Amino acid sequence: MENEEIVIPKVEELMQFASLAGAEFTQLNQEQTDKIVESVFKAAYDNRISLAKMANEETGIGKWEDKVIKNVVASLLVYEDIKDLKTVGIISEDKKLGVVEIAQPMGPVLAIIPVTNPTSTTIFKILISLKSRNPVIICPSRNAIKCSSEAARICYEAALEADAPEYCIQWLDKVTRDRTHALMSHKKLALILATGGGGLVKSAYSSGTPTIGVGAGNVPVYIEKSADVPFAVEQILISKTFDNGTICSSEQAIVVEKSIEPEVEKEFKKRKAYFLNDEEIIKLSKIAIDPNSGNMNPFIVGKSPVVIAEKADFNVPPDTSVLIAKLKGVGKEHPLSSEVLAPILAFFAVDNFEEAIKQCIKLNYHGGVGHSASIYSNDDEKIKYFARNMNAGRIVVNTPSSQGAVGGIFNNISPSLTLGCGTGGKNITTDNVTARHLLNIQRITYRRTNERFFKTDAAVFYDENKTSEDILKNYNKNY
Repeated sequence: MENEEIVIPKVEELMQFASLAGAEFTQLNQEQTDKIVESVFKAAYDNRISLAKMANEETGIGKWEDKVIKNVVASLLVYEDIKDLKTVGIISEDKKLGVVEIAQPMGPVLAIIPVTNPTSTTIFKILISLKSRNPVIICPSRNAIKCSSEAARICYEAALEADAPEYCIQWLDKVTRDRTHALMSHKKLALILATGGGGLVKSAYSSGTPTIGVGAGNVPVYIEKSADVPFAVEQILISKTFDNGTICSSEQAIVVEKSIEPEVEKEFKKRKAYFLNDEEIIKLSKIAIDPNSGNMNPFIVGKSPVVIAEKADFNVPPDTSVLIAKLKGVGKEHPLSSEVLAPILAFFAVDNFEEAIKQCIKLNYHGGVGHSASIYSNDDEKIKYFARNMNAGRIVVNTPSSQGAVGGIFNNISPSLTLGCGTGGKNITTDNVTARHLLNIQRITYRRTNERFFKTDAAVFYDENKTSEDILKNYNKNY
């Protein structure tokens, strides 16, 4: 731990530079801002492969090939999504209502970066911060400082080449709890973008600084009996094996009706899924989830099925795609029913549609409230019923959940590496967070007299015998 004398001056220096950059940012117009964003996008994209390899080598998590795609999403797809967004000056004007909206930057942003997506999240948060003219301070995971810092450096140099304010991007080359907490609570900090573990996100919310955070994603995927089963299984594996399951929106548990269970199991096995026996489930449960904290053990995050099996003291074929555990319940007594960011899936077979919905709700509320849910079905009424019963910001239909919830690949929601979970997940939004969430909006309101109000006889407001029905008749009569 750093002591007070070392931590505070460093934090003060960072915030002083960020404040100066923020003051300069307010002077830029839309064209200048967009020039900076384009330059940063191009530099990040051009370094997508080297950054992916660096992240994989430093963290030992996932697959570098898939991290390339994450970097593409964070650079290309995010840029395409925000490039035409108005973020400077007047962004809308309604002459009939007499309301003009003006975008203003928020100020310095602290961007918390998770170890699972260290370069892509850095790129993403830099782009949306710069688009909204907010200086950003990157706070990497302690296990991914080199790759996150390199991504930040590349983006910063590109920003300066496009005449961005000096210190518009800063990053921590040494991360400590004291320094992070000092930054979070600093009076000059405008916003925290918190993506990472529950403890860190909770600290951000407790700091007194406005925070846009995320929640855990214990994503249920329901294969309804009208679904194309081979297609569903193929898509689930495309998602769950992507970067070895490190995206928080990846599927965590399969729910099927017993009438199609044999077909589903056959399709999974055809694609090299390994179904665990009872003894292996017990062994895997002991190493996947910490029995004391109830959290996933970090040493299996993003590891291959073969490596995970070896750690659990059993063997699987070298070409195994995922490990699947048939479980009898959801909760602490069934550890593998919890979120695990690795190629591990729970599996539940139930009697009918109603039971399937109940099972998905249990999974949704067991550590994944507000995040995402997935369904494979060709029955639109059942899809909508499923969606109404899930407390999830994203309901992904007939789509790989990892890539579908992130957005921009299989659908038209904003591509994002910060997925809000709404009030259920203790977040302020269920949106895929992007540049528009980093703006303060001023509203000019011109006088537009409410004729209905002024034509209403004010005496009725003071008449105790007049009810709400009476006032509505009177009020609407004047319209």
